[in-house]
Amino acid sequence: MSYELLIGLLVIAVGSFGQSSSYVPINKVKNWSWECFWLTQGVFAWLLFPFVGAWLALPPEVSLPDVWSAAGGGAWKATGFGALWGIGGLTFGLSMRYLGIALGQSLALGTCSAFGTLIPAILKGDSLFSGNGLVLLAGVSIAIAGIAVIGYAGALKSQHLPEAEKRKAVKDFALKKGILIALLAGVMSACFNLGLEAGAPIKAHLANLGANELLMLCPVILLVTIGGFITNAGYCLYQNYKNRTFKDYTSISGANWVNNLLFCALAGLLWYSQFFGLGIGQSFFEPGSVMMAFSWSILMSLNVIFSNLWGIILKEWKASGRRTIAVLVAGLAILIISMVLPQLFK
Repeated sequence: MSYELLIGLLVIAVGSFGQSSSYVPINKVKNWSWECFWLTQGVFAWLLFPFVGAWLALPPEVSLPDVWSAAGGGAWKATGFGALWGIGGLTFGLSMRYLGIALGQSLALGTCSAFGTLIPAILKGDSLFSGNGLVLLAGVSIAIAGIAVIGYAGALKSQHLPEAEKRKAVKDFALKKGILIALLAGVMSACFNLGLEAGAPIKAHLANLGANELLMLCPVILLVTIGGFITNAGYCLYQNYKNRTFKDYTSISGANWVNNLLFCALAGLLWYSQFFGLGIGQSFFEPGSVMMAFSWSILMSLNVIFSNLWGIILKEWKASGRRTIAVLVAGLAILIISMVLPQLFK
């Protein structure tokens, strides 16, 4: 494994750890409904920080509209896929609510990994049953197997924990509802990577302008997150109206308001770090290589690993039993194998 490849994987891992940590600040937000928190952190996660990243990527005297317009229809496609991803992001948050960080992220990200990795390869006309395509398919299949094992560990936890323990670990625990929402979240969340693929002409244009190679994905990320913000903002504002929670934004004390704003900003920054890290990490991979195509699955697998580590830290797996923990560890080990596989068959 080359030095550049290791750097790329390390950068993606750092960003993944940030994303997996982004739901921890939720516990620090006080006296706000879910829709108030989700919309506020979305302003930071999907607008402000992506804008900063995109701005840093621009060469001198070049504006974002100039870069986007040069890409033609690619910019609109990226935003459209972002709107579809927004549905996934919305239900992704709900899956955390009903299943907890560990199980909710595992199911949603597993589905997202498969669709987000394989569909772009299929759309490019690559064969999944020969050469690099077969290696890609094998890696994704092993990743899905690892995530399925983790999902099984979650089911074992649900069977053996008393209802009081379930509620203690995850306040709104609801297994069946949570699984359905997590699967929908995974399918729709895969549209994020489709949006990144649609924005490839933007990266090519930035390369011709001599932009910083490490940050060339950032203007594409902003387009996708703008689409996602529109979807999420519409739903959250509707929930504000339906539940009469508009007052939540202003009815709390000044100290609590500042507290909530800071933790929403922290959650947004941590969430955005996964894609900021993905763009930088990909710059160390050979263009058109299996590792480049597999990078989305690597990110999702790392998100599952780190989210389950957080689940252990937050005692979501407490009193689950040794067998359940053994199954969980086995699933995490399979995920690690899946990330190494493409390089072994290079």
